[in-house]
Amino acid sequence: MGDTAAEYGEFRLIDRISRSLSTNRRVVLGPGDDAAVLATRDRQVVACTDMLIEGRHFRCDWSSGDDVGHRAAAANMADIAAMGGRPTGLLTAVSVPADTDVDWLVALAEGLSSEAEVTGAAVIGGDTTRGEQLTIAVTALGDMEGCRPVRRSGAQPGDVLAYVGRLGWAAAGLTVLARGFRSPGALVGAYRRPQPPYASGPIAATMGATAMIDVSDGLLADVGHIAEESAVAIDVDGDRLDVPESMYRAGEALGVDPRQWVLSGGDDHALVATFPPDVILPADWIPCGRVAEGHGVTVDGQSPTGATGWDHFGPN
Repeated sequence: MGDTAAEYGEFRLIDRISRSLSTNRRVVLGPGDDAAVLATRDRQVVACTDMLIEGRHFRCDWSSGDDVGHRAAAANMADIAAMGGRPTGLLTAVSVPADTDVDWLVALAEGLSSEAEVTGAAVIGGDTTRGEQLTIAVTALGDMEGCRPVRRSGAQPGDVLAYVGRLGWAAAGLTVLARGFRSPGALVGAYRRPQPPYASGPIAATMGATAMIDVSDGLLADVGHIAEESAVAIDVDGDRLDVPESMYRAGEALGVDPRQWVLSGGDDHALVATFPPDVILPADWIPCGRVAEGHGVTVDGQSPTGATGWDHFGPN
């Protein structure tokens, strides 16, 4: 018997599988980034897919069907935004146990549709099947609108690292729920329904972003993807990361350093990008680090301690 998925780890497993896939002339960008890009006769289509499994990615006693629909749509449309594209359509497939409440499934569809409308996209189809575990798979399509996709591999020494959106809120909300509480409501709400800065992705692309990614696995983990793909070192300035008062209070009550939520917590789907040093950052983007020659990610010049983010096949 060969190595198992757990022994490989999530990202090594993805790399191994990706190397076995074929391609064709219409594939502008294949596996390995936030989304794929396909060339059509007159434009480029950007596409990505994601899956949520009950008990692994969500719990029905923590989130309504409407909440899960919002989360599923947001996770995919943030990937489109991270390429610099605009979401246009969602395809959704669900595998459901036979005793699943139909009202819950209707609420799921309403949440998907409502979140899609935030970006001007629409749910355009999908599939349903019976299964032992509630599973939701979403494929998002988007339009690059004439822009080149912003990849993870374009960061250059001297670039400025910046982010837009919320960091650590969803992770804090998840910790609150896991400890059996339901407040602070703002943090729990952020876990149930993230608010990705969708419009900021295309704006960053037009302003000259050299690399970009959405923060789904944790800031350090996702900045690490940029560093690895770009073959550079990135130092994060911890003092520039926003930690709201509600997060400080929750951290004190739960015995958690709130900076750990900000540095390693995912699911807020903020965007983080690198920009040339002479570029005026788009509105709302906060500079939070520098790109240099070398490899790896540091925080205030030091190697990070503790968890750096989520790995589906790691110990977490």
